[in-house]
Amino acid sequence: MTAATVVGASALTMVRPGLGWLVAALAGTAALVTAALNTTATPPTNTLTAAAPSGPTSPETVAATPTATPAPPTAATTARPGATGAPGRAAQVVWAAATIALVPVGTVRAAGWLFALCLLAAAVTGTLAVTGGRSPLGMLVAATLPPAATVRALPWAVRGLRVGQPATSGIAVGRILTSLALSAGLLLLFGLLFSSADAVFENLVTGLLPDVSSVGVLGWLARLALIGGALLGGAFLVSRPPDLEGLRPTTPRPAHRLEWTLPLVLLVALFSVFVLVQLTVLFGGAGHVLRTAGLTYAQYARGGFWQLLAVTALTLLVIAIAARRAPKATRADRLLVRILLGTLTGLTLVIVASALYRMQVYADAYGATRLRLVVATIELWLGLLFVLVGVAVVRLRADWLPRLVIGTAVLALLGLALANPDRLIADRNVDRYLQTGRLDVTYLSGLSADAVPALARLPEPMRVCALGRIAAELPSDGLWGTNLGRDRARRELSSIPLTARAGCTGGRSW
Repeated sequence: MTAATVVGASALTMVRPGLGWLVAALAGTAALVTAALNTTATPPTNTLTAAAPSGPTSPETVAATPTATPAPPTAATTARPGATGAPGRAAQVVWAAATIALVPVGTVRAAGWLFALCLLAAAVTGTLAVTGGRSPLGMLVAATLPPAATVRALPWAVRGLRVGQPATSGIAVGRILTSLALSAGLLLLFGLLFSSADAVFENLVTGLLPDVSSVGVLGWLARLALIGGALLGGAFLVSRPPDLEGLRPTTPRPAHRLEWTLPLVLLVALFSVFVLVQLTVLFGGAGHVLRTAGLTYAQYARGGFWQLLAVTALTLLVIAIAARRAPKATRADRLLVRILLGTLTGLTLVIVASALYRMQVYADAYGATRLRLVVATIELWLGLLFVLVGVAVVRLRADWLPRLVIGTAVLALLGLALANPDRLIADRNVDRYLQTGRLDVTYLSGLSADAVPALARLPEPMRVCALGRIAAELPSDGLWGTNLGRDRARRELSSIPLTARAGCTGGRSW
């Protein structure tokens, strides 16, 4: 755990994404896996019995807390074999793999906004990897556990150092610290000698070592505290998994058939009329829109996309409430649920397709941007969710759906990263310029280094104006800041003269 904390604090780069984030993630994962394996091999004893509350069990309370003195097995003291508070170790491995897949995006892509989204998603999947939880309520409670676990882990770690270390491993903590200090001294001595003997080795060592200035040391200590606290809380959760299985909302009283049927029938009728209008627009083309609405096709698309996106999200909520409250005691009730909710799901899929088509038209007219690409990705994800909802409606079971909601969101984000969004946006706008002669150079010059290969296709002087700002802001990366997107951009820019940038100030559109 200590080694992973030091490696993470030394490798992590806070200014820009790079290789250090991947190294820190792998080191932290290895430490938590070791803690989980040690827990499985040696059942914990005498850890949280004294701290257990006397009242009702809280979400972060230990699922099993055997005492140090032998006692007759009771419901409170009998451990659940292999208890994880999750669907099983397999689910934890899947969430951990998702976390490890999200963090390397910062090593491959230069877009900082994309890496920020991946880090947020990695925080969610990492929390689920160490806590578990299948129900929506269990997942929400799991998100609150890591901060509390870090605080509760401090006395747990102190007791482990005082009591468990000599007996289990045969070596005292003091001797471990002595060994670490001796190792650091030897590495420092011989590292300095080798660095003075070879310039290439010196550059390698310089890239590996953290900044020793006052600001660098303070930053390193801050990262050490944050990473150490996070790993300590994670080790506590994998060693003392919370019981989130009981966190399920009570089953509500089924509504009367008329209570939920009438609103849904009217809603299905409204959706049907709207879908018919959308099909008329799709097949009628721009001429129908101009005659009927008095708008251009692009104005028509821009005016309705956000409303359709809101409709899609709200329909998910309506279906969730109706599926929960609708009676399913008889065969007729179940058939009615399948028909109404299935019809509403199918109509919403048509609305999703209409919203995506509107965004396509709008991007063709005004160009692609990050916001438009992200929103279109969200709409595609919602469409996939409605397919899963349709399966749940047919089966009348949805206990697996909450996990797939997060899982498909992670897959959508990884798919966006695989598509290289900034380059995709640049390619789309360059193609549009070659066809129409219209280009927003100011916006394109604000993209990340991922867009350089696409922007290099522009003719002069647009190419110089678009690439000049990116080249000026492209930093030189050390070892831990290594990024494939920025490396490729540097190679591309090395063959392009960017000295003449007259007429590029203040932004310009062609």
